[in-house]
Parts: sequence; C-alpha cells; structure tokens
Amino acid sequence: MHSWNDDRLDDLNNRVDAGFTRVEARIDSLDSKIDAKIDAKIDRLDAKIDAKIDAAAFELREEIKDGVHQINSRFDAMQQTFIRVGGGLIGVLFASGAGLIATQL
Repeated sequence: MHSWNDDRLDDLNNRVDAGFTRVEARIDSLDSKIDAKIDAKIDRLDAKIDAKIDAAAFELREEIKDGVHQINSRFDAMQQTFIRVGGGLIGVLFASGAGLIATQL
C-alpha cells in the first residue's frame, strides 16, 4: 500500500490543476464557437428585419404618394368647380346689371 506523503499530494494537486486548466480552455473554446454562432444568427435576423422594414416603408411611401395624388386631384376638381361657379355668378351679375341699366335708360 502506498502512503500519502507530501510529494504524492503535490503531484495529485498538479494533475487536478492541469485537468481544470484543460477544462477551462475547452469551455473558452466552446464559448467562442457559441458566441460566433449566435452573432451570425443575430446578423441574419438583423438583415431579415431590415429587409422587412425597408419593404414596409416602401409600401407606406407608395400609399402616401397615392393618397396625396388623390387629394391633389380632388383639390383640382374643387378649384375647377369654384372657377365655373364664380364665372357663372359674375356672368349673372353682369347680365343683371346690364338689364338694370337697360331698363333705366
């Protein structure tokens, strides 16, 4: 039977320390790989999100352009109506004024 002397305990301690050093190195290596995979997935998700946001923003801009065009068309039509009604009123005023003058002469 072997006796446990200080040299054997020191040897065991050194082997345990070396084992933990290898385990820590392996864990660090795994952490680096996992971090790289997570970063790559996040980058892909960011790209997908950016693409969806860009597409939604484009659609929104197009809808806004269509809405503005419709509003402008309505204002143009309303302006034409005002011009026609105003011109008609001016014509009626001139005609009634001319009739009034003609009856006074």
